[in-house]
Amino acid sequence: MAAFPFEIAATDGAARTGVLKTTRGDIRTPAFMPVGTAATVKALTVEQVRSTGADIILGNTYHLMLRPTAERVARLGGLHKFMRWERPILTDSGGFQVMSLSKIAKVTEESVAFQSHIDGSKHVLTPERSIEIQADLLGSDIVMQLDECVAWPAEEGRARQAMQLSARWGKRSKDAFGAREGQALFGIQQGSTFEHLRKESAERLIEIGFDGYALGGLAVGEGHEAMCEVLDYAPAMLPVDRPRYLMGVGKPIDLVEAVARGVDMFDCVLPTRSGRHGQAWTWEGAINLKNARFAEDDTPLDETSDCPASSHYSKAYLHHLVKAEEILGQVLLSWHNIAHFQALTAAMRGAIAEGRFEQFRREFKARQRTG
Repeated sequence: MAAFPFEIAATDGAARTGVLKTTRGDIRTPAFMPVGTAATVKALTVEQVRSTGADIILGNTYHLMLRPTAERVARLGGLHKFMRWERPILTDSGGFQVMSLSKIAKVTEESVAFQSHIDGSKHVLTPERSIEIQADLLGSDIVMQLDECVAWPAEEGRARQAMQLSARWGKRSKDAFGAREGQALFGIQQGSTFEHLRKESAERLIEIGFDGYALGGLAVGEGHEAMCEVLDYAPAMLPVDRPRYLMGVGKPIDLVEAVARGVDMFDCVLPTRSGRHGQAWTWEGAINLKNARFAEDDTPLDETSDCPASSHYSKAYLHHLVKAEEILGQVLLSWHNIAHFQALTAAMRGAIAEGRFEQFRREFKARQRTG
């Protein structure tokens, strides 16, 4: 039995909407998780993040174990208290950042050894240590197994090696996690873009048994079409009664296409990263507020939105803030973007519940700007 009940309220084709019931609150799915890498969703207060309708945020094991250290967060009462976020938190395992950010990473059967990108200090991360950091020290609600995510493109042999190591690490993660009240453990499917490797990965994870299942190794450079091709078969390999989480995704169109293929949860730095660089996501696609055409545009980004950043400020004012490199511009655009992503998932939940998701998907795609 899963740690948290996952109740599917409605389905429409492969798309589904439901609720993951945690001890810190319900997570409505499809769900988008704002990324709070270093115990903060960049540029925003927790009150602003909550106001967007976010049910859950993501914290990063790699960054927090290096600074301020997981032990310090634990001494200060855990990650929820430290950052004043009372709702659920999912933490990643740290594996992806070790592979992508650290100066040197050496992967063995036992662990991954790496040097900090901050000061060059040496560290070792094992599946057991990752579980200890996430579950015991940070106190996250949803814990991720340690895995090895290979870069794209990956040769089949290399993808198989990483997938099988991830499966073995998944078993060690499960053993270290044990039986816990009020915390869940997710396994991570790997296999790059090879269908038979994804199938083997899913079978091995299901045999171990997890509270939820993530699709890893995507959004690493393969592009939208290749990602969708994997999602045509990969989610269906995972248990229908457990949440499916697509890691590190993505643009609004990626979310819509993934939900159409049976995915329930997402996270991505895109909304806040875009906001810090003058880009706003709208129902018609992304717009660049640096563009001179907005200099005297007195319309808001989204007059129908409940988010003040979306409906109370003109594009002309936001253009001015971005051009003047005022911090407020980064705050307002990050706030708007997070609110837009939450509005998108809410719209998808409603469309699935009403049996009109395919119509929603067609209309959404038709509104997106090209070029």
